Amino acid sequence: MTDAEEKRADALFHALADRTRRDILRRVLAGEHSVSALARSYDMSFAAVQKHVAVLERAGLVSKRRSGREALASGEVEAIRSVASLLDELEAVWRGRISRIDDLLADRP
Repeated sequence: MTDAEEKRADALFHALADRTRRDILRRVLAGEHSVSALARSYDMSFAAVQKHVAVLERAGLVSKRRSGREALASGEVEAIRSVASLLDELEAVWRGRISRIDDLLADRP
């Protein structure tokens, strides 16, 4: 992976490491939500929810657009696919290691 790809992976996994952010992401993947409507769903301040949305946005998992005074958040499916792709790569490495261990054990008398 290039340095830029590693930084992108860091941002994605940092954003997904928090339970509230994962819940926000689930909601906005299902449909566009205003940040104020999202904030009403959590036992935290509007500013705290805004910060969570900003982390998701910086990671590319969420995009925002303005509609009058409202900020509307939507999930970015392509970013989710890139996370899945990263996990597939890690799984392939892991499966390769397991396969080599199986081969070593099969060669033992």
